[in-house]
Amino acid sequence: MTTVHSLPSKRDLPSRLQRVFMSRDLELFPRDENGDALWNMHSQGDDLAIAREIDFSIIFPDEDSAIRFAVHLLRNDQKVSFSAYEGNDELPWQVTVHPLMLPAHENISGFEALLASESERFGGRIDGWGCMAQDAA
Repeated sequence: MTTVHSLPSKRDLPSRLQRVFMSRDLELFPRDENGDALWNMHSQGDDLAIAREIDFSIIFPDEDSAIRFAVHLLRNDQKVSFSAYEGNDELPWQVTVHPLMLPAHENISGFEALLASESERFGGRIDGWGCMAQDAA
């Protein structure tokens, strides 16, 4: 006698296993650096429908440029932090801006593009973004 095994339906699987069977929606998670990061977050159970502070880092060649850019952001109602940066000898100063937003590809890529454009005249370069995970209920 042959035994036939079937996979349980998605609703019968624990949420951790449900993520294994997901397929990537390329409109929500395009195949680029931001899309890959967001897909990884989603796959690990991060609830991307919850807004949170997302930290965007911009690095600068000198302290004065970083401070002038930080002031520019403050004048545009952005929350910022400023520090020395040890990850790049040529760009040793960092400004991090902390907007509250949904972690969606369009939001993150759009804000990154705006920061890149605005920081260019100060000699800045985007160094990435990050945020705290919000567990899906």
